[in-house]
Amino acid sequence: MGKSILIMRTVCVLGMVAMVALLGVILGCARPDAPETTPQPSTPVTQSTDQNMPRPRTPPEEEGVQAVAELVAEELKAPWALDFTPDGRIFITEKEGNIRVFANGELQDAPYLVIKEVAPEGEGGLLGLTVDPNFASNGLFYVYYSYKEASGALSNRVVRWRDTGQTAVNPTVILDGIPGDRIHNGGRLKFGPDGKLYVTIGDAASRILAQDISSLAGKILRINSDGAIPADNPIPGSPVYSYGHRNPQGLAWHPETGDLFATEHGPVGHDEVNLIVPGGNYGWPEVGGDETGEGFIPPVLHSGIETWAPSGAAFYDGDVMPAHWQGRLLFAALRGQRIVWVDFQEPDYQHVQRENSIFVRLHGRIRDVVLGPDGHLYFLTNNLDGRGRPREGDDLLLRIAPVAGVLSLHIP
Repeated sequence: MGKSILIMRTVCVLGMVAMVALLGVILGCARPDAPETTPQPSTPVTQSTDQNMPRPRTPPEEEGVQAVAELVAEELKAPWALDFTPDGRIFITEKEGNIRVFANGELQDAPYLVIKEVAPEGEGGLLGLTVDPNFASNGLFYVYYSYKEASGALSNRVVRWRDTGQTAVNPTVILDGIPGDRIHNGGRLKFGPDGKLYVTIGDAASRILAQDISSLAGKILRINSDGAIPADNPIPGSPVYSYGHRNPQGLAWHPETGDLFATEHGPVGHDEVNLIVPGGNYGWPEVGGDETGEGFIPPVLHSGIETWAPSGAAFYDGDVMPAHWQGRLLFAALRGQRIVWVDFQEPDYQHVQRENSIFVRLHGRIRDVVLGPDGHLYFLTNNLDGRGRPREGDDLLLRIAPVAGVLSLHIP
């Protein structure tokens, strides 16, 4: 079944709870242990504004709009990140140290690459992956993973590999000695529109390091593809692009403005979406949520006392979904078991207009969301990471698609 496309059509319209419940009972449209109704957050999500006014959670023009999750591949083992190559392959990292490849309509049985020095302890392991913007000519891609020092301590590094078509060769460490721990390793890799490589680093369970600009912990880094420090970085001679972060795991650039947004895990709730500015200090551990302090940049959105545990993020900039999806930020939620979406206000797209969620508790923990070259959004579940409730077929690679009509079915 993992080598076929199973259309798992899930109603995502808020306000149709009763119909969804009835449909789930009669036709089994949700996965076996999914709730029959679409639950709503128990507490309001808070935007950091002076007025702190609530936003509409379901705009009127979106009533009747539905999205479905199409199953692309299954039986992945705690996947963390995915990216697309120009020749149509999908690279997927698995926490234990494997890179898997989806090609020609199926998930390849054997791992494309096994990185033996990966230490999959706690939240560590093989995490981020990104393909070089010039992959078609140079075959390069980059991974972020945890490993053990000779002392037994955990650290993280970024390694560049060259694709041969069948596997990868010539590993080159471009960034090493990144503080690590069983928690808060960050791990997201993304190339920005400026061609620079951005890296999210957690505080490695040492919160004080987030405010120490001499440490890589609790930072978002910006480097060249060979690991060198760009001459125009905000702190001369340093890869640090922003600091005061707890555990950032998502990066996405707005398609209109090029502004960088990052998702970040909060301490108890108060997960954040931040608008990243060069050299900005985002306050951890001194402030969080609505707390303010001189020199600290507040989030554009936070979760209040609710927990999202946000991870990978992407802006929608395709031609498959309805027009009102354009410029929408979508990010994965692990503990929240959903994809959260956020619309921003014109003309600068720096303030939240509204937010809501899709696929709430239907697929379990969600780790990454990526816009594919076909205009569809793809996402990974993460139910085998030791914190989820695995179900048959987990973990999954799914694709978001629109569906017309009032009801949608789970069609095997």
